[in-house]
Amino acid sequence: MNRALASQQAHYEINKMSTQREQPSIPLIDLATQSSRIKEEVLARIGRVIDKANYILGEEVAEFEAEFARYCGVEHCVGVANGTDAIHLALRALDIGPGDEVITAANSFAATALAIAYSGATPVLVDICEDDFNIDPVMIQRAITPNTKAIIPVHLYGQPARMQEILAIATRHDLKVIEDSAQGHGGELNGTRCGAFGDIACFSFYPGKNLGAFGDAGACVTRDARLAEKLQLLRNYGQVVKNRHDLLGFNCRLDTVQACVLLTKMQFIEEWTEQRRQVAQWYREELANTDLLLPIERSGARHVYHLFVIRHPERDQLMKFLAGRKIFCGIHYPNPLPTAQPFSAARTIPENVPVCTQLSGEILSLPMYPEMTREQVATVAAAAEEFGLMTVRG
Repeated sequence: MNRALASQQAHYEINKMSTQREQPSIPLIDLATQSSRIKEEVLARIGRVIDKANYILGEEVAEFEAEFARYCGVEHCVGVANGTDAIHLALRALDIGPGDEVITAANSFAATALAIAYSGATPVLVDICEDDFNIDPVMIQRAITPNTKAIIPVHLYGQPARMQEILAIATRHDLKVIEDSAQGHGGELNGTRCGAFGDIACFSFYPGKNLGAFGDAGACVTRDARLAEKLQLLRNYGQVVKNRHDLLGFNCRLDTVQACVLLTKMQFIEEWTEQRRQVAQWYREELANTDLLLPIERSGARHVYHLFVIRHPERDQLMKFLAGRKIFCGIHYPNPLPTAQPFSAARTIPENVPVCTQLSGEILSLPMYPEMTREQVATVAAAAEEFGLMTVRG
């Protein structure tokens, strides 16, 4: 046995012994630890809402909207019930509906395409760039037809989409741009925040997001005062004042109680973002000697690591192995959107979105949350290295 292989074997045996000892589980995300930090302040805010009994569109909603708009670098924020409603109302506000086509990524969560369908428009599903998992601008250009009215790029996993190229395409073809920023809170591209690029940007505050409520919540942000006013009507039955309905609206309001949670969390969003980025750096260092393909961070981009997504050709076996070591991972997302029944007839560019299809069988989301420790990251890396050595040994 040569020296290098002997060293590898010794390292493998040490890791095997260490993993046989009882160790705490490492979850994909840890909401309880974060919530415990802010629990008392959240309860105090909610207590004031209860005292005033101002549960719907209370002053805390307006306060959060103003604060989140400033954070995104835009003038207006309209709180809504969830991220899916945010995209649906954005399309409605831009008068996009039946007969129109909307281009989006084929590897997003289904909510993006579902919201397009809710508006009556037709989703067109486009392939992605292999290096960063985001929608491919070249394929966007190929997807455009006379019926195309908008592009919805997704800032997937926390890395901003290639907005300069996308905006240039939109300008050439007179298309609207709606950012799906459900995973992009605080992400930046050349100093501009996610949310400040498109005509409207849509955020989810689902509990597991980088900025999450204690239930469902969402928002639209925009620089356009006219669009903001229309979004406010759309979320509240089309009412300017009660019982006067100026357009066909919906019941999609942000709850005052959830605004209390979001206001409290806004104090920590940058701290938590930097902690996520630190965890990502620890992963890069600890996983450097494994056979995992690690995520990139494009030049000029501030990746906020909503998820830390690696690639491995034996993803399912790796995931099972890590679960056996009490390390719990996820897959975001296991099936490209064209395989879902509601979109089985959707046009795909190119046909069958080959990059998306290949990556869907390789991607794995490792545990990622701001409170994660270097020791936990090292434990994940040691288990991944052990899996790799076992694979080499056959």
